[in-house]
Amino acid sequence: MNTSPKNKGGNKALGVAYYFVKKNEKDKKDLNNKKLQKLLYYAQAWNLVLNRQPLFSNKIEAWIHGPAILEIWQAFKDFDFNIPHPEITESLFDDLNKKETKLLDEIWRIYGKYDGNYLETLAHNELPWQEARKGVSGLEPSQNEISLERMKEYYEQKLKSAMAKKIQKTKE
Repeated sequence: MNTSPKNKGGNKALGVAYYFVKKNEKDKKDLNNKKLQKLLYYAQAWNLVLNRQPLFSNKIEAWIHGPAILEIWQAFKDFDFNIPHPEITESLFDDLNKKETKLLDEIWRIYGKYDGNYLETLAHNELPWQEARKGVSGLEPSQNEISLERMKEYYEQKLKSAMAKKIQKTKE
């Protein structure tokens, strides 16, 4: 399918998805729907920590293959990530401010180099997804929401640990 999902009603998660699609057109990092879902998850998590607010209001669910946003999954299920999409223009993500696009560029730099399967495994080994899946068997579908508060706490702690290690290294 060569057409792009329309960003009607200011769906900011869809705008973020388009931002990553445009980054992929330039950088060719094998974006697909699974990988896109994980990039959105990490963008939301790190925005909660660094900018102290949600990046978008869409619910992130703990699916079998990791964090996912139903509306975005549906919008991109037939999308061809391997061809250019000139119809995706900056106007589709112009509600992102400079601070947000800077964060998205970092998410792309850090997580974009990995494929969807690696990012799935990464998320599966982190507490926010695990806690949302508590009581759900490994192959059982789930619409359980991943808590924004838990995401913020978890990734804040990861940042503090990384900073402490960096400080410790400079003292050695």
